[in-house]
Amino acid sequence: MAIKQDITQGKSLGDLGREAFWFLTHTLIAVLVLGLAIGGMSMTHPDPDTTAPKLLGTVLAFLVPMIGGFIIAKAQQNVIARYIWISGLLLFSVVCVWVLDLPTGNGLCEHCGAVEKLTRTFFDISNGSGLMGGDGLLVGTWTPLAMIGYSIGARFGLDEYSE
Repeated sequence: MAIKQDITQGKSLGDLGREAFWFLTHTLIAVLVLGLAIGGMSMTHPDPDTTAPKLLGTVLAFLVPMIGGFIIAKAQQNVIARYIWISGLLLFSVVCVWVLDLPTGNGLCEHCGAVEKLTRTFFDISNGSGLMGGDGLLVGTWTPLAMIGYSIGARFGLDEYSE
């Protein structure tokens, strides 16, 4: 099975512009699909202090965009959709730098070091850091996870991989 390689050499400025447009469009679609998943979940009015809704939200933040990416890639056959994971990693990196720059004070993460700040903000569901107003899970975990899930679904939705 021959896999086509996308390289930037020999592409016109218009081709690169279209690829950048589709990259941003697929990134936005991944975020919108995540918004639909969160909106659907919030219709049940879950208790924000319990662990189960946060775990369910984490699973939905991955699976719903993955299904959306599969459907869109199956219909559109745009190979740029499989590279959206890069947006997720970039967003995660930017939010990590932002969290590390936030001051700690009286509260849940008063004497936290750098690693503890990050792990409690993004990955500790039951005992968060309290930084970012409690939105670390949404901004730093679910949104990048949605982009990664979207790109995985898009990869499986492309015909060149279904042979």
